[in-house]
Amino acid sequence: MSASRRSGTTDELGPDEPEQPERDGADLLAALLDGMDAALCAFDADGVVTHWNREAERILGWTAAEAVGRRGFAGWAVRSADAAEVEARLMSARHAPGRQVHEFALLTKDGGRVLVRTQSAAVRGPDGRPAGVYCAFSEVHAQIDLERSIALSEALFEDASWGVVLVDADLRPAVVNAHAARALGTGRTTVLGRPLGELLAQGVEELESALTHVLAEGAPPAPAEIWVSVRTPEGERRRCWRSGFLRLASPLAEEPVPLGVGWLFQDVTEVKQGEQEAALLRFRAQQLHRAARAAAECEDPAEAATVHLDFALAGFADHALIDRVAGGARADTEAGPVRLVRIAATPAGAPGPSLPTGAAGLPVRYDEGHPAVQCVERAGAVRASAGAGPAERARAWALARQWPADAVHALCAVLRSRGRTLGVVTFLRTAGRSAFERSDVTYAEDVAVRIATALDLAGAAAERER
Repeated sequence: MSASRRSGTTDELGPDEPEQPERDGADLLAALLDGMDAALCAFDADGVVTHWNREAERILGWTAAEAVGRRGFAGWAVRSADAAEVEARLMSARHAPGRQVHEFALLTKDGGRVLVRTQSAAVRGPDGRPAGVYCAFSEVHAQIDLERSIALSEALFEDASWGVVLVDADLRPAVVNAHAARALGTGRTTVLGRPLGELLAQGVEELESALTHVLAEGAPPAPAEIWVSVRTPEGERRRCWRSGFLRLASPLAEEPVPLGVGWLFQDVTEVKQGEQEAALLRFRAQQLHRAARAAAECEDPAEAATVHLDFALAGFADHALIDRVAGGARADTEAGPVRLVRIAATPAGAPGPSLPTGAAGLPVRYDEGHPAVQCVERAGAVRASAGAGPAERARAWALARQWPADAVHALCAVLRSRGRTLGVVTFLRTAGRSAFERSDVTYAEDVAVRIATALDLAGAAAERER
């Protein structure tokens, strides 16, 4: 009813404006009932069907015209033998508080049987007395599917042993389970709504690209392994997450409307690191084998030493140097300053095989405390790095140590044979590589043993010639 009619006034209609008929709430009620996802019927106080929506017609096949006006379900929607029990259970809701849930079998129009789960409650009149009963029902398997979906969602977000994150269309976490919150180094509520860039220092671009692809194209055919750096109060943590993605769409829309992405991930950092270490060990073992085969074909032992150096560089370092103790091998008990002569080095410009140098036998101008000098004095490996800072500082650090200007990380391994120190082999990495680690020291020492053996053999041959 319009405001003018409620106030008792009359609207002035234009000449081309038709008068609108008076409408009550019956059309609205019918539209609401027919639009429900659940089947619904209602009974008056005598058990006569008063309402029957389209979902009830879909499940049982009986139209509203065929159902409304019938008393109970006996003889058409329920077997006669079961009618009394079903009616008693339905109508008992008139005098029971809240809703009553029951399961029983109904008959379809074509004679089939459908097991349904019902929720019934009393309909009260203006005086508060029971005026009838309404009954909402659905097929049991549909209800069970819904309950399973809800139970699965709750289990994923409470008890799952892998991370589960719901990301909205703006690529921000909307729901996070406990495992994912621990992996992200934060709480379940503090992470919500924050950009992924605030949680991850590295790998966020790759992750956001994957999420955007899923929103546009759907789930990928296989899990993806993404390396990220997680921001934590203790610092950044490098992790590898094996991730699966699912596009989420609203089941209530006629056309799929993306609600976001379901992101499930599992931390496989230790597994991947183990695989990488195993692959690296296999490669280095193969390089040592190939180097030994190639060096065995060299007539000159000094050339065999450079062959070992060249094979060692692959995937390990960018530059390499061999410095020999001036005047011959150094005994462990020998004192005095260490003087080293450069005998081989990789080209400073374009890549290529190591070249012999130092024909004049002039010592390299190493300062006291130089990593190569320390390596000879200690008869053990020494690692050094330029550290964080501008490129000019790293360049000055390398040039001061008589190394190529782009060197940032160094590893010196002692050359020993027959209980004597013959020299030092130095491996250098540029800024594009990480610093040398303990596992690298082991490999460098393996290469140094082979180079030292070749140099010792070359020295023995030179003494025989003299």
